[in-house]
Formats: sequence, C-alpha cells, structure tokens
Amino acid sequence: MNSRENQLKAFDRLLTIMDELRAQCPWDKKQTMETLRHLTIEETYELGDAILDNDLEEVKKELGDVLLHIVFYSKIGSETNDFDIADVCNGICEKLIHRHPHIYGDVKVENEADVKRNWENLKLKEGKTSVLEGVPKSLPALVKANRIQEKVAGVGFDWEEPNQVWEKVEEEINEFKAEVEANNEDAMESEFGDVLFSLVNYARFKNINPENALERTNKKFSKRFQYLESKAKSLNKPLSEMTLAEMDVFWEEAKLL
Repeated sequence: MNSRENQLKAFDRLLTIMDELRAQCPWDKKQTMETLRHLTIEETYELGDAILDNDLEEVKKELGDVLLHIVFYSKIGSETNDFDIADVCNGICEKLIHRHPHIYGDVKVENEADVKRNWENLKLKEGKTSVLEGVPKSLPALVKANRIQEKVAGVGFDWEEPNQVWEKVEEEINEFKAEVEANNEDAMESEFGDVLFSLVNYARFKNINPENALERTNKKFSKRFQYLESKAKSLNKPLSEMTLAEMDVFWEEAKLL
C-alpha cells in the first residue's frame, strides 16, 4: 500500500490534471454541474455493479471515476468562489467529528444501534425538521424504502422482533390476495406496494440489503437466460419456436453452471 505521503501526492496530481483539463480541453471547459449530473449517477451505478461482482480491479477504476467527478464539481465551485475541494473535505471532516461524539467527545455508546440513534438525533438538533429529510427524492423506490426504514428505526420507530415483521409480511400478502380475487386493480397496486415495503423491512431485520439481493437475482436470471439463448442459437431454433418444456431443459442446465 502507498504511504500517506504518496496518497497525498496522487491526490495533488489529480487536482493539477483537473486544473489543466478545465483550462485547455474543449469538452471539459463546457461542462456544468447539470451536464455532469447524469454521468455521475451512471458512474455510481457502475461502481455498484463492480462491488456486487466482487471485481476489485474494476472497483478501483470506478472509484477513480467517481473521485474525478467530486474533484470536477469542486473545481466548478471554485470558479464561482462558492467552494473548493478543501471546503468539501473540511466540511465532511467537521460533520464526521460532530456526528461521532462517542469518538471525539464524552458520549458513551454500547452498540451500533446507539450510534445510529445518536446520528439521527444530532441531525434533528442541526435544524432538520424530519429524520426523512436525508432520503433523496430521486432514489429508486426499493432503495428509498430501505433508507426510509433505516432512518425511522434510528430514532426508535421499529419492530421489536423479526417474527413480528414476518407476520406483517403475511398480513400484507393476504390483503393483496384479497384484492386480486376481487380484481380491484387500484387496490392491487396499493397492496402490492405494501407487500414490497414489508418485505424490505423484513430483509433489514435479517441484515439483507434488498437492492443487492434483487440485483444479484437479476444477474443470475440474465446469465441463465443468455445460456438458454446460446443453446437455442446452436440448434438454429428461435426461442419463439421452442416449447416451454424444451426451454426448461436448458434452463435446468444453466442452474448447474
């Protein structure tokens, strides 16, 4: 691993390159925070993919891309004299120190739950009117549900035992089934949302990240389906002309890979 001195040199090198690109490159000169926004989101998802794939070489590359965006935004901020990279770094340092009084103060904690509870209470003391203010509106619904539940649990609004949460899951499933049987489309959508929300809550109690779990299933399904496609292609037979029984043979093969 690199020494702290070399780490700082590498960061300084990146800042210098950013200065040069912003001054000399036609593309970099034109960028604004708004034009970078969608690219930043894309880079973040690419980092997430690399993490789920446990591809550490790719994680390193994607972290570099995300870091570049942080430096880029900071450079733009410095040009309008609003903030620079030092302000960004000092800002997060001050927040971390303030939010960890059990490390930098005299507050005592017993466990992770105490740390989370203190974190949310401190945010309210900082002027937040709701613990949910920190949940971005544009988050994907599944991620948002998980964050909402984590936030409210942080201030004690939570179930006591996992079995209570599972009972809620079963209750919501039964309510959904009742609306399906009644063929009430609006109510079906509402109840299905309740089923998903309760499942996300149960996943949290079992220390399962629902977004990661679903994405792993997406990847697993895609890999098996692509195997099925490759087998159909080798037989010169379109999938649309295969029976479900024929496809199922290759699907079962794919599950063994």
